[in-house]
This record gives sequence, C-alpha cells and structure tokens, in this order.
Amino acid sequence: QAQLVESGGGLVQPGGSLRLSCAASGSVFDKYPISAMGWYRQAPGKERELVATALTGGHKNYADSVKGRFIISRDVRVKTVSLQMNSLQPEDAAVYYCHARLSGWGTAYWGQGTQVTVSS
Repeated sequence: QAQLVESGGGLVQPGGSLRLSCAASGSVFDKYPISAMGWYRQAPGKERELVATALTGGHKNYADSVKGRFIISRDVRVKTVSLQMNSLQPEDAAVYYCHARLSGWGTAYWGQGTQVTVSS
C-alpha cells in the first residue's frame, strides 16, 4: 500500500501565497526508500508538467516558470514534501499533484491532486 495525501490548495488572489503539503504513508514507503518527492501540475487542456522536485541527496529542480517564486522543502525522515508558492499568478492555476519516486526500480506514485485557483 502506498498513499500520498496532499493539502493546502485553495483560492488566492494574484500576488498571494499558498503552501502545499504532502505526506507519504503505507508499507511500500516503509519498505523502500524514496529517491525523490515533488510536485507536478496540470491546467485544463494542458499536459501535466513538473513544478519542482527534491532529491534525497538534497538537489532541487524547479521549472523555469516558478524559479524565484516557489520553494520546495522535503523532510526525508518523515516522508513529507512541501511547496511554498509566492507571487502567484493566474497562469499558476492548476491541479497540483504530489509525486514520489522510489529508489531502484523508480516506481512512481501520485497523490489525488489539490486545486489551486488564482483569481481576483
């Protein structure tokens, strides 16, 4: 069993901030190490795209569109990842998905998604 539970989405005005959180739980994550956790997003009519990932070794990747505005943080010990989103713009509106990838085979898991709406 493997579960990624997200929280923190909602409605915010342009220029505002939101913080997303995700917790990994289940026997799969207890048994196998997670090599990366991060966030993807999908807007209506668009492909799912990477927002930010945090590798176990500490390296972090960001989409160019969010660099300088979003900050990803991960707690390897308790298997959580958060995304602090600042200076949100209407183009950031999407369903945000938590993602975890296991070491070794690289099996990927997804959360159920949380809606972020940016509107005045």
